[in-house]
Amino acid sequence: MATDEMSLLARRKFVWLACNAVASALAESSAIPILDSHVHLYDPSRPQGVPWPDRGTSIYRTFLPSDYRKIAEPAGVMGMIEMECSPWVEDNYWVLEVAARDPIVVGTIGNLHPGKADFREHLTRLHRNPLFLGIRFGYLWDRDLSVELQNTDFIAGLKLLAEAGLTLDTAGPARVVEDVVRLSDKVPNLRIVIDHLPAADPPPEAAALKNYEDMLKEIAKRPLVYVKLSEVFRRSHGGIPRELSFYRPRLEQLYDVFGRDRVLFGSDWTNSEPMGTFGQTVNLVREFVVEKGREAEERYFWKNSAAAYRWAPRTSRQRQLVG
Repeated sequence: MATDEMSLLARRKFVWLACNAVASALAESSAIPILDSHVHLYDPSRPQGVPWPDRGTSIYRTFLPSDYRKIAEPAGVMGMIEMECSPWVEDNYWVLEVAARDPIVVGTIGNLHPGKADFREHLTRLHRNPLFLGIRFGYLWDRDLSVELQNTDFIAGLKLLAEAGLTLDTAGPARVVEDVVRLSDKVPNLRIVIDHLPAADPPPEAAALKNYEDMLKEIAKRPLVYVKLSEVFRRSHGGIPRELSFYRPRLEQLYDVFGRDRVLFGSDWTNSEPMGTFGQTVNLVREFVVEKGREAEERYFWKNSAAAYRWAPRTSRQRQLVG
């Protein structure tokens, strides 16, 4: 056999072995249970309707735990945390009633404004329910976290949240990382989860980009700050790339900053539905994290959510995991 033919066969064998190794790792990874830390529940058929999603959009439909089970359990999901998608205070109570009826929901992150006069009252009432795990506050519903950080009442409210052992979720443009540093300085014992950071485009200007990267390095020093590798899919040149190679640089940067103990999985369903199927959402990040080893996968898919949110198991399968 000619040398060139032998070299070609050797290369083909190498590629075949590499592909089989990846396939084997992904198959093993698919057996790892998943705790989805970011799911939206809502019911537009209620008399009062819903403030989100907008009527006429593809996700404007009733979406409750039973609907979530149908698309998530085949992907290996054993539990989820509801992320409140309504600024109406009364919806915090509504979603807790919905969650109580289905043990796939291990908790909810509510929506309260820490700077409002009634914050303490609602926080106290909601905290009596063990499914209430914290609140979200960022750049939704005409809110501006950077402005609120100058409000002493707002900071006092977040200190109450921290004293209760609850968690704050936040999200926004890339400047949210600087907000989180300032917030962590003011309330150092508060657990903070940054949502959807892969979707936040770093600033293009050199000075702003340097500041963004410096803030990420500062966050790396703060063990109570977590990040969701969620909203990974994004549009590019009129399409939505499906290849991990397109998303890898940003994912690697964030993984390097937060490490294996502070990254979480969140589907952002149903908000992410127009970007891809639930299976595509899971498989993209699974392909990324499988390279980090089994312990890293388990931490990403469920262990770190237990540390960030302190959720309690409600099913036998959940109890087998967290004890």
